[in-house]
Amino acid sequence: MRESERHFVRAITSAVPLLCAIAVIGMLSGCGGGASGPTPPPEQPSLRWLGTLPGYNKSEAFGISADGSVVVGRVENALGEWRAFRWTASGGIQDLGAMGGNSSAAYAVSADGRVVIGWADNAEGQGRAFRWTSSGGMQDLGTLGGVRSSASSVSADGNVVVGQAEDSLGQIRAFRWTASGGMQSLGTLGGFESESHSVSADGNVVVGYSNSSAGSRRAFRWTASGGMQDLGTLGSSWSEAFSVSADGRVIVGYSENAAGQLRAFRWTTGLGMQDIGTLGGDWSEAYGVSADGRVVVGTASNASGEERAFRWTAARGMEDLNATYERLLTPGSVLRVARAISPSGRYIVGIGWNAATGRSEAFLLDTGSP
Repeated sequence: MRESERHFVRAITSAVPLLCAIAVIGMLSGCGGGASGPTPPPEQPSLRWLGTLPGYNKSEAFGISADGSVVVGRVENALGEWRAFRWTASGGIQDLGAMGGNSSAAYAVSADGRVVIGWADNAEGQGRAFRWTSSGGMQDLGTLGGVRSSASSVSADGNVVVGQAEDSLGQIRAFRWTASGGMQSLGTLGGFESESHSVSADGNVVVGYSNSSAGSRRAFRWTASGGMQDLGTLGSSWSEAFSVSADGRVIVGYSENAAGQLRAFRWTTGLGMQDIGTLGGDWSEAYGVSADGRVVVGTASNASGEERAFRWTAARGMEDLNATYERLLTPGSVLRVARAISPSGRYIVGIGWNAATGRSEAFLLDTGSP
């Protein structure tokens, strides 16, 4: 969230004492000609469809930089092959290539937009986790002893990467990677598999899912000091965490409830796991959360059973982005899935249907204000 500028008057001249006092008390314009005016009004909301690459017929957005200027995701061709992309307003969609194979996908980007992570096929057709920069291209992050890996999230500074990789026994394990320490297995909750989906801004808290000793899928929160913590469920045996706030204290994802229905959840260290509802249907899934943990985005069914992108806050509950920003949509266009939100809560990216092009397409929604 932006903070209003505070203006301090260091010297009050005898000529205009009253005006300066009023300015200080009201936090309005200061005296002496050096202070700025009132905080400008929010920008007008806008929606941008990001298109695709030549020869590709579909695009999906999964990550966004802090200022909304860089979006990453993947495009798909008629053969079902994916290619990782990095989008900017000035350059459009940039193909990030692969690592000797045909397919790749980008899932997250650093706060400044300079580091992109995801997976790419090597020459043997093995998917490998990568870390991309404009100067170094795609860097293969390796595995845990197996042949495959995939990166899911990156810290704000781009130096910590998390995801999942095969170990020497062919088992999938959540990992945390740094340049100095390489790829570290985070273990499991007693079961045979785990995957990391997100990492906190400072790289210290990792969330995802792990199989328990009973074989059920459970959302987890990992720290170096506490290891892997089971976050529980909404009444059944199944849950999965997809995103975490900047400080690691708020986690979102989805879980089955006692009736076996998928529900988006918001978990906090104080209150545990809470069901944040639906759009009138019987399921919802949360995929992204703002830095302060107050804004959640994802997808949910409405009363007609249709998939719709949502935004949730404690004050407004779950709102359909198609209704809130209806005037930005051309007839027939739909925002289906919100996959990520910028730290401030202003920008949202995801997947929708662009009626103008007649295809499933990545979108960037600027809500106008945090």
